[in-house]
Amino acid sequence: MARVFIDGQAGTTGLELAERLRARDDLELLEIQAEERKDTEARRAFLHSADVAILCLPDDAAREAVALAEGKTRILDASTAYRTAEGWAYGLPELNQGARAEIAAAECVSNPGCYPQGFILFVRPLIDAGLLDAEKPLRCNAISGYSGGGRQMIEARRAYDAAEADRLSVQAYGLTLTHKHVPEMQHYSGTALAPIFTPTVAHYYKGMLVEVPLFAREVGNATPLEVHRVLQERYAGEPFVTVLPYGEDGAENGYLNATACNDSNRLELMVLGNDEQLRLIARYDNLGKGAAGAAVQNLNLMLGVSEETSL
Repeated sequence: MARVFIDGQAGTTGLELAERLRARDDLELLEIQAEERKDTEARRAFLHSADVAILCLPDDAAREAVALAEGKTRILDASTAYRTAEGWAYGLPELNQGARAEIAAAECVSNPGCYPQGFILFVRPLIDAGLLDAEKPLRCNAISGYSGGGRQMIEARRAYDAAEADRLSVQAYGLTLTHKHVPEMQHYSGTALAPIFTPTVAHYYKGMLVEVPLFAREVGNATPLEVHRVLQERYAGEPFVTVLPYGEDGAENGYLNATACNDSNRLELMVLGNDEQLRLIARYDNLGKGAAGAAVQNLNLMLGVSEETSL
């Protein structure tokens, strides 16, 4: 029976993970007491006793945990600290044909960010297929529920009165174009240039849309149907990534609901457009496939059990 320790289990992703893993009979979840969470030696002991440690921590604390582990346990890190680091496997199983084997064999795996997954899963296949030039400047527009901001944002949003909720219902951020997910988006998509990333947080708990708008001339004048075919072939047989039928937008009365994939590990890809313009839109749960669900998927691969266990 594998022993798993969540360092940072009191955070948003940690709580989601713990809830999913406690019900499993194929692993033992090691749980540190609240008073010991900041005790360096107690954390070191838990890290050393685990077969896999999942880090649900801020970047600096994650680096500290890796140092405390001293190479004596396998690491699955949910922070951004090691997303593009040499020697770390990137935990996006759908990235390419070798991704699952790399994750399964790795001592250290970096769980992907929520926003980057939709962008990468669109852009990488189009570059690999030769439809999209890696030198082409790209844009990515996205919206997420406020749970993506972590515990402090959740507490603040839940304390809003009706007037605040109305006034602050949608807020753009990342205004300096230095969002921490951009290096990851560029690195694993294969694009040569950092995309212009425009994230937005809205006043609902979870669920996200990630969009890559393109002109047809940016993909060699390929039609939306041709782009759809490339994506459909790339993700055929994937258990969690679904390319919706061509022309299907999943909308309700013309409006696309960001929360339709909530409480699942499902990620939907949509290809919409005409002869001149395309909208590539991904929809998924930012705490599911975007965070905790992705971590469970990676943990399953690392432990050599069915990838779909508890998902």
